[in-house]
Amino acid sequence: MLIRDLIAQRIADAVEAAQRDGAIPAADVPAVALERPQKPEHGDFASSLPLRLAKQAHVAPLTIAEALVPHVAVDDPVGRVWAAPPGFLNVALSPAWLQRQVDDVLAQGAAYGNTQTGEGRSVQVEFVSVNPTGPVHVGHARGAVLGSTLANTLAAAGFDVTREYYVNDRGTQMEIFYASVFARYAQALGRADEQVPEDGYRGDYLVVLGKELAAELGDRFLSMEREQAVAELGAAGLERMLDAIRADLARIGVEFDVWFREHSLFESGEYDAAIAELSKRGATDKHDGALWFTSAALGDDKDNVLVRSTGAPTYFAADIAYHANKFEKRGFDRVIDIWGADHQGHVARMKTAMRALGIDPERLHIIISQLVTLRQGGETVRASKRTGQIVTLADLVDEVGADACRYFFLARAAESQMEFDLELAKKTSADNPVYYVQYAHARIAGILRQAAERSVTWDDGDTSLLADDAELALIRKMLLLPEHVDAIAATLAPHALPHYAAELATAFHWFYDHCRVLSSEPADAPLMKARLKLVEAAKTVLARTLGLMGMSAPETM
Repeated sequence: MLIRDLIAQRIADAVEAAQRDGAIPAADVPAVALERPQKPEHGDFASSLPLRLAKQAHVAPLTIAEALVPHVAVDDPVGRVWAAPPGFLNVALSPAWLQRQVDDVLAQGAAYGNTQTGEGRSVQVEFVSVNPTGPVHVGHARGAVLGSTLANTLAAAGFDVTREYYVNDRGTQMEIFYASVFARYAQALGRADEQVPEDGYRGDYLVVLGKELAAELGDRFLSMEREQAVAELGAAGLERMLDAIRADLARIGVEFDVWFREHSLFESGEYDAAIAELSKRGATDKHDGALWFTSAALGDDKDNVLVRSTGAPTYFAADIAYHANKFEKRGFDRVIDIWGADHQGHVARMKTAMRALGIDPERLHIIISQLVTLRQGGETVRASKRTGQIVTLADLVDEVGADACRYFFLARAAESQMEFDLELAKKTSADNPVYYVQYAHARIAGILRQAAERSVTWDDGDTSLLADDAELALIRKMLLLPEHVDAIAATLAPHALPHYAAELATAFHWFYDHCRVLSSEPADAPLMKARLKLVEAAKTVLARTLGLMGMSAPETM
């Protein structure tokens, strides 16, 4: 049980005991909510329960708080309980209990921060999933970092996580891509009359791809029937583009368990089955030559086309079949999609489609990742696969490094638009939060190295000697990681992690500035060993936090 939940349970038990003893009137008790006070003098936890209970009990909030104090058990981990105006119940953790947690962190090691909230329930996180018609650009990269960090944290919270990329390998955009690939291939073989379609993809990456295909496959596609040549050569181009996407994402530590192909939904009959099920449930209508999903009758703002008058399915129709596959065929308990800002209007209708299929839409969570603007010298570069003016993920990693990419993309809530400051991301000073956090880890590693070089051991360090305010503050900050893991699993908001990492780094720097760790004086040996234990535990927690964010934990800088 998390310490937060244990404290909440003690307060709930105290209310029950106080009502039983007649210290407060009987009344319906709301759930115990806890907050972390900003000021240390207000304790480690504060509950506003007396304020919320006062109206029902017809008793002043402070009177209720004071009546509850003697009923809250004061033993590990609770050190003190008191009432505070206008009606808060404050709880401070026992210093002795805090000191013992250093050994507990070290015992858990790399597993520290894990919780069992998920209880093994299955969760699919689908992210990136851009049409494989060009390189991954900075906008896609933000969703990639959000998705992989969220997946890491859900796994730490005890969920069975599947990371998935949905490959849109059919439809109009792929046909345009295939035609563009063929044109660049033909041009590489001297066919100057072959032009990229007017609405085709014109980036330099396709020129390179065309040359590679020409060198590897020769000119045999030029003598083929054109439709067949475009299809076969385009498919080869698709596979190379997917290889490039995998490689680019791997550079920032993003990998997937499943690469799901859209075309498999049509080959397996799952697409036809999903559309037939909607029709069976009375959720479709044919008019104007098209098949429509009657979503307006289910609360959406309008009906939506499933199959065009040409007989071609819409992206929406294929996506319905894909989500039916997730829930009904593969049986995920929860599905989390991370989509780009251009999919905002798709959210409500997808949830409506799930309800129409008899799937609880609350099992589907859709996160919209807002736009990214690169800032450097006041110049903004827009990303466009069609025009070729692309700021690719590979370019960004070359410029600032993978760790800066991950930290900066993660530092803002997904629903907030963000500016990526390239100049700040490259700074080697405390102004750069990436440098600041990683420097804390490197500093810790340096302290432990120095101790080892002096043949100092600290396994027998007595943590009961850790009584300085800075020492206890660092321990308190370390103990927040499991709570953050649980909170992120509930809110699906992983941007809390970089902020926590910065706070943990600050707590360590403050401790190190106020408490001398290494000493050659024999009289200082017991306290030195205790502090080295604390330093090692801080390294464990900071490394785990960086790991959840997909960042490296450098030993030197």
